[in-house]
Amino acid sequence: MQHVFLTHLKERRLKLTPQRRLILDVFLGLRRHVSAEELYALIQKKDPSIGQATVFRSMKLLVEAGVAQSSGLGGRSICYEPNRKHHDHLICTRCGAIREFRSESIEREQEKIAIAHGFALSAHRMELFGLCNVCPKGSRS
Repeated sequence: MQHVFLTHLKERRLKLTPQRRLILDVFLGLRRHVSAEELYALIQKKDPSIGQATVFRSMKLLVEAGVAQSSGLGGRSICYEPNRKHHDHLICTRCGAIREFRSESIEREQEKIAIAHGFALSAHRMELFGLCNVCPKGSRS
């Protein structure tokens, strides 16, 4: 993914600065959903001289390059994740845990539904909400 980001920067006549390199490395190393604020806090621990605006602008560049995806999962603040093979999300309404899954049968059914309604799908996102197996079952929010 780093070469994709480098190509994107070159096309825009931008440089891979040490700050952008650190943000990219930390982000790709997380392998989970993260808000820009969470990422900024992690970056601050490694290099306190990097500002919040630099992190936000770098994440925008990563999304533009196709290295990262952004989404407001469950109506929360924007989260970022590395751009990987398509998947959907289970979101805990209590603790906010996000679990990824992929189901070929669901993918086929969505395609059938789109065709039946005269749509040609270009993308989709599925989010299922409930309680994860860590949260107490009796105290639903």
